[in-house]
Amino acid sequence: MDITQLILDDHQEQRRLFGILEQIDRTNTSALSAIWKRLATFLEVHAKAEEVVFYPALLRVGQGVGDTDGPEDETLDAIKDHNEIRDAVAHVAQYPAGTDAWYQAVADANEANSDHMAEEEREGMTDFRQHADLQTRHNLAIQFAYFEAAHITGVHAVNEDPKSYLSETQGQT
Repeated sequence: MDITQLILDDHQEQRRLFGILEQIDRTNTSALSAIWKRLATFLEVHAKAEEVVFYPALLRVGQGVGDTDGPEDETLDAIKDHNEIRDAVAHVAQYPAGTDAWYQAVADANEANSDHMAEEEREGMTDFRQHADLQTRHNLAIQFAYFEAAHITGVHAVNEDPKSYLSETQGQT
């Protein structure tokens, strides 16, 4: 088991759920609402699991890849992205399911999430795979899976100040 594979699996599930929303008839508001509720909860639990388990480990072992300055840059950007996703998810709640405004808000959430996943997959996760040993990746996978299972019904969505998160997390490592 490898934490980077669990994160990739979660990303695929997020893509799948957004895709399902695109295929449900807009008049089936109960189905749209149920799938969206599942997706919104999943997005937040996943983000919080990354913030609790993955990013602290990335800060310990990462060295940077691509155009990043290092794991600090990758983490700051990821926390900012998580906040944008949280804000987009909150925006969806302002509209009745199936309306044009709701679909636009869902599309905006999908875009924010897709941008984040692509960047994370090419930077932070690549950095971590290149610099973390297999036992560490396995141990973190267990912690990540446990966190998500323990919070299956959700966590309170709270935006993090990226710089404070970085400072506090580095103080714990």
